[in-house]
Amino acid sequence: MNQFRFSRRPDIGDKVRVSFEFFPPKTDEMEARLWDTVTRLEPLKPKFVSVTYGAGGSTRERTARTIDRILKETSLTPAAHMTCVDAARHQVDGVIQEFADMGVKRFVALRGDPAAGVGTAYRPHPDGYANGAELVGALKVAGDFDISVSAYPEKHPESPDFATDIDMLKRKVDNGATRAITQFFFDNDLYERYVERARRAGIYIPIVPGILPVHNFTQVANFSARCGALVPAWLAERFDGLQNDPQTHALVASAVAAEQVLDLVERGVGDFHFYTMNRADLVFAICHMIGIRSHEAEVAGSAAA
Repeated sequence: MNQFRFSRRPDIGDKVRVSFEFFPPKTDEMEARLWDTVTRLEPLKPKFVSVTYGAGGSTRERTARTIDRILKETSLTPAAHMTCVDAARHQVDGVIQEFADMGVKRFVALRGDPAAGVGTAYRPHPDGYANGAELVGALKVAGDFDISVSAYPEKHPESPDFATDIDMLKRKVDNGATRAITQFFFDNDLYERYVERARRAGIYIPIVPGILPVHNFTQVANFSARCGALVPAWLAERFDGLQNDPQTHALVASAVAAEQVLDLVERGVGDFHFYTMNRADLVFAICHMIGIRSHEAEVAGSAAA
C-alpha cells in the first residue's frame, strides 16, 4: 500500500469512538506535562483512558497514584494496565485487588515485555502467570471487569507464525477478554488481513487499532524495528528532511495519522486507541481532523450562537 485513501464524510466524527493511553510520570516535570495532557484531552470524552504498568510492578505506586487522581479529579474512566512479568501469582492478584478497591473496573491485561527489554528472551516467573491468557483468567476470577488485551497485526515478535499468534488471542478471548487493542501499525492492509484471520478463527470481539502519532520519526523507526512493525517507504518519505523542523514535522504527523484513521473508518472501523506518549497536541489535532470536537468547544459554540 503506497498511502491511505479515503473520502471525507461529514458524519464521521459521530461514528468514531476513541480511547487514550498514558504512562505514569517519573518526575515532577513529567507529572505536570501528563496533567496538562489529561486536561487537554478530557473534553474529547474518550471511552476510557489506560495507564501503563511496568514489568514486575516497577511503576506500581506511580500507576496507582495516576489512576487514583484520574478517578478523583476527572470525569474520565481509567483502565489499569496489568502485566505478569517477574511477579508471582499472589503479587499480581494483590495488585488487581488494590486497583479494584480504588474503583477500577477496566483492565488492560498484558504479559509484558521481557525484563531485559524488547528482543530478549521471555522467562515466566516460576510461581507466576505464564502469559496474557492466564492473566486474563485471573482477572475474570477476581471480578466482573472489562478486560482489554493486546493483538499484533504483524504478529508478536516471539510468535513463530500467525497461527500461533492467533491461537494465543483466542485463548485470551476464551478466558474472558472483552476487546483487543493492537500494537501500532502504519499499513492498514496488514490490520485488515489480521482481523480477517481472527474472524476465521472464531474471534469476534472488537479488535481496536492502536494509533501512534509520530512525534519523532527517527525514534519511532528505531522502536518499530525492535518490535517488528513495518515502516512503509512512503511514510519515511513524508518525514524525510524534517529532523530539524519540528513544526512541519508535527503538521505532517497529524495529517498522516488522521489519514490513517479516516481510511480505517472507510473500511468499517469505529474505535481507535491512541498512544499519546503523554503529549496532547498531535492527538487533539488528529481528533479534530476526524470530526471529534471537545465538549468545551460545543459549549462555546452554543454560547456564541
